[in-house]
Amino acid sequence: MPPRGDPLVVGRVIGDVLDPFTRSISLGVIYNNREVNNGCELRPSQIINHPRVNIGGDDLRTFYTLVMVDPDAPSPSDPSLREYLHWLVTDIPATTGAHFGHEMMLYKSPRPSSGIHRFVFVLFKQLGRQTVYAPPCRENFNTRDFAEQYNLGSPVAALYFNCQRETGSGGRRRPPN
Repeated sequence: MPPRGDPLVVGRVIGDVLDPFTRSISLGVIYNNREVNNGCELRPSQIINHPRVNIGGDDLRTFYTLVMVDPDAPSPSDPSLREYLHWLVTDIPATTGAHFGHEMMLYKSPRPSSGIHRFVFVLFKQLGRQTVYAPPCRENFNTRDFAEQYNLGSPVAALYFNCQRETGSGGRRRPPN
């Protein structure tokens, strides 16, 4: 029988992306009316547009930063671009959603080319508004370093899903004229 453990540990999100932390805020991620649960599988065609993200908390004067990364880019066997930053939203008020925040890095739809990729959402509590800024590029982003740079501390929530290239997408192509 497989060990019953924290799905973030089992999925190696703790270790590859994050250090152990205690979740203190609810985080809901929904793609096309499908709620993301740790370790669930989604197809690239289901995640073309950014998800609806709901954030808990109780103090409307508290703001959060959401990052979405792929620690398996470009492939799980050679993650030389680890971590690839797919989305960065800052200044999200508590009890609201990501659409109330400031999108610092526009959502880039995941398109894994080989292997099963993990896509990780991490939520941090900010020290104040407009205190977090976008990195210069998406490749080789480091969630731990980012959190340290902006004094974000440990995450308050995290969630991940798996995704791989869709098979049988499109069939044969028409030859060019």
